[in-house]
Amino acid sequence: MPFIGVLLVIIAIILLSSIKQINQYERGILFTCGKFSRVLEPGWKIVLPIFQSFTKVDIRTLAVDVPAQEAITKDNVSVKINAVIYYKIFDAGKAICEVQNYYYAVSNLAQTTMRNVVGAVTLDELLSERDKISGSICQIIDEATDPWGIKVENVELKDVSLPEEMKRVIAKAAEAEREKQAILTKAAGEVEAANNLAHAATIMGNTPGALHLRTLSTLNDLSSDQSNTIIFAVPIEVLDAVKGLSNKLNNPNKE
Repeated sequence: MPFIGVLLVIIAIILLSSIKQINQYERGILFTCGKFSRVLEPGWKIVLPIFQSFTKVDIRTLAVDVPAQEAITKDNVSVKINAVIYYKIFDAGKAICEVQNYYYAVSNLAQTTMRNVVGAVTLDELLSERDKISGSICQIIDEATDPWGIKVENVELKDVSLPEEMKRVIAKAAEAEREKQAILTKAAGEVEAANNLAHAATIMGNTPGALHLRTLSTLNDLSSDQSNTIIFAVPIEVLDAVKGLSNKLNNPNKE
């Protein structure tokens, strides 16, 4: 009887130690005598000691922070870039059996891919087309990790660091571009103002009395300030009229 009791206790301990819990966000990889058996779904599972073993795999989306990488662009500018990769495991069996350490492998593959992609573009493209470059990196890594049972969902370039001398060059170029735009805007305004003045002069010249009205309006504006000194500008029409009157007075018999 004591022997049977001890045996039952041993069997109970073995059974209790064989119960393994797999959470909803995990999958279990079961090995029997060292060979891959199957993927265990969430819940309580029996794993026989000695003969069987299992490994848990997190199937949630994982974020890998890729360290800053030194790279040289297509136009020979040295930059430092870092990124974040978002991926998830769609085949837990491959993630364990096909690659030794998928987390380390994805991180190193991302570093190499980033340097290669940056080396194929110019600095201007790197700064202005981040989304496009991120998409290229994501596609390359996704194709490479597909045999590992890993799906790369997204790659985000976090920061692009430039040398100090390159920052000064870019700042000078940006300042020159702003000055150029300011000059062009000012010139366009002067052209528009000149066109408007020419149009107004044409209207005044072709409309009788328009010049007199404009003169009176200007005098009215000037008279509002007593400190102004007003010099009357006599229109040419008035001088012509005075000249004609003078000629008639001097030659009364001439029509």
